[in-house]
Amino acid sequence: MISKRLALLTATAAITAAVAAVIVATPVLADDTITIGFTVSQTGPLNNDSVSQMRGFELWRDEVNAAGGIKAGDKHYKINFASYDDESQNVRVQQLYTRLIAQDKAQFLFSPYSSGLVATAAIISEQYGKVMLTTGGAEEKTYQLGNKNLFQVYSPAGQYLAGAVDALREKNPKAQVAFIYKDDPFSKAVAQVTRDLAKRQGVNVVLDESYSPSTTDFGPIINKLISAKADALLGGGHYPDGSTLARQLHDQKVGLKWVTLLVAPDTPKFAELGDAAVGISVPSQWAPQVAYKPDFGPTAPEFNKRFTDKYKIEAGYHAAGGYAAGLLLQHAIEESGSIDQAKVAAALNKMDVTTMFGRTKFSNDPKEHGLQLAHAMVLGQWQKKGGQLVKEVIWPNAAKTADIIY
Repeated sequence: MISKRLALLTATAAITAAVAAVIVATPVLADDTITIGFTVSQTGPLNNDSVSQMRGFELWRDEVNAAGGIKAGDKHYKINFASYDDESQNVRVQQLYTRLIAQDKAQFLFSPYSSGLVATAAIISEQYGKVMLTTGGAEEKTYQLGNKNLFQVYSPAGQYLAGAVDALREKNPKAQVAFIYKDDPFSKAVAQVTRDLAKRQGVNVVLDESYSPSTTDFGPIINKLISAKADALLGGGHYPDGSTLARQLHDQKVGLKWVTLLVAPDTPKFAELGDAAVGISVPSQWAPQVAYKPDFGPTAPEFNKRFTDKYKIEAGYHAAGGYAAGLLLQHAIEESGSIDQAKVAAALNKMDVTTMFGRTKFSNDPKEHGLQLAHAMVLGQWQKKGGQLVKEVIWPNAAKTADIIY
């Protein structure tokens, strides 16, 4: 009887010790994990580009965790994601970023995709004083509101079509240009800056027309384009509208000599348009062919191979921007030796580095804090090589992989 009681006491003690060990171990595990919060447009019109951005986040996380985590001081932190579908809607972003911070206890944030959603997320991140790296948001206005914790990975909107204007002027200084663009914050910001730039450089603008984000029939706008006798088009918006516009321009045999559209032609999916894609150019935050020498992380070709191996599709700039955001946050944490918000923000403020995405430096001017200062864009164009559609870099000349088709 005594031996049975001793055995029972011994077993009870072992269970108690095991439970205590679990209770004690749990906070240690929490201390060794960094939670990064963000939303992704799993549904809605921004789905294609937003999911690509998320895949960049995921590849970075998986590689960091496989390598043992981020080293900060004498600790290593694994990366945990908290994320939700924002359905491409501002109201969802406002609700979900509040939830990510207040309930999910996200220590750092990545932004949603698109300038409009970034602006909404920034209100919440600033309210709670959380560092947020913004990818997929190029509009400058968000960085001119006194925000202190935003850090823009992309080149600002004003730079998007500058290269297209320069390339077009080199091919035909007398081009008749039409601006046709989506009625959303990002596209309008790009169009306004580029329109002013074009006029200063003596480019003849013959049409200036915005269209509703829900537009699926571009027939009336194409008729205006033909009546204006335009031979070049600059504009677009995001994937659904941009790909539809390109297809309808081809179907109606408009005969433009130059078309540069925002965002849509950069994704590998654009090649599904076939002949309608040929000759369409796109300003890009990044291309797999770029030959930057990174201070840390993989080269662009190495990143592209890892991405392709994992997702079975070549990386576009949305994916590359997502991955770069992870690299930059990781570097800031490692440099500061801490996960303290203020220390990580200070490291980001001092940052001037080159990754596979290119050079990164953030403005410290209170009037535009966090605005990207150093990243350079390229201009890609879909061309046929050996019967296959490929996207070549055509501008600037120093970075080109093929001559311009005009």
